[in-house]
Amino acid sequence: MVKIAIAGGSGNVAQEIIDVLATKKHEILLLSRNDAPAGWSVSGVRWVRTAYEDTQDLAEILQGVHTVLSFIVVHSDVGNVSQRNLIDAAVQAGVKRFAPSEWASSSFDYMDWYAGKAEIREYLKQLNKDKKIIEYSLFQPGLFVNYFTYPYKSANHVVPIETPIDFNNSRALAIDGAEESRLTLTTVQDLAQVVARAVEYGGEWPIIGGVQGTEITVGQLIALGGKIRGKEFKIERLQSVDLKAGELKSSWKPTAGHPAFSPEQFEAISTKLMAGILLGISAGALRVSDEWNRLLPDYRFTHADDFLTEAWCDKP
Repeated sequence: MVKIAIAGGSGNVAQEIIDVLATKKHEILLLSRNDAPAGWSVSGVRWVRTAYEDTQDLAEILQGVHTVLSFIVVHSDVGNVSQRNLIDAAVQAGVKRFAPSEWASSSFDYMDWYAGKAEIREYLKQLNKDKKIIEYSLFQPGLFVNYFTYPYKSANHVVPIETPIDFNNSRALAIDGAEESRLTLTTVQDLAQVVARAVEYGGEWPIIGGVQGTEITVGQLIALGGKIRGKEFKIERLQSVDLKAGELKSSWKPTAGHPAFSPEQFEAISTKLMAGILLGISAGALRVSDEWNRLLPDYRFTHADDFLTEAWCDKP
């Protein structure tokens, strides 16, 4: 049992991980800019409000903490001030392990809303340049399989979103000639279990922390959708040159976005997001490695085929 601090702990992915960690009898500090909701209570979890502005105050909060898991929303953290302060405070407090706010892709090609993640990677790299100051791992699960059950929830907290491959309406957007592009799909439930095991892992954390549920091509995922839904998907093939120019020349586009964006924010940038995701997939940005799979060989991941078949089995 160790003491864990979770920054941005009121977010959806963080809540999935907290649910699992809480069953392991760890002592958990949930750091949030907001007050705890009325009536909120989770055994073994203490809610701590902080603005992430005072490094010394953060260091005092982190006294005795073994592991910090960050879920700070990077596009809202201007200049990465909050996450840099959190890292500096963790070092001051003698924290052993730090997981920055990753929880997605291996690279950020065409997805500039993740630019803050790249900057934090470099910050941690420079921090450990001459000697190891803090152990850290970049947890990368690719895309959550749970997103593809939209509009139906398939996790306790993570909200499904509309993606270019739309199981609900049996349709897909794909870059012409890029259906062999590979991506990684991992359930958020598997990610939570891996993180819980990683906290208790006795060896050194790998810097690149790939969590690989299922590796699949775009074409295979679309075909899987057709098999599960019982009819062939209607595919609209787009040109990469148009997407790079910021144009989404399709008859539809996803309208339900990630909860990290307000509906107004998502509407304003939805075309850019979809173009970036499609181009990112074609560039291999959402294909991740399997470091944690190899370090935790006894853990059995849920295959996307099985997960999605079960999720859609009773849906109209």
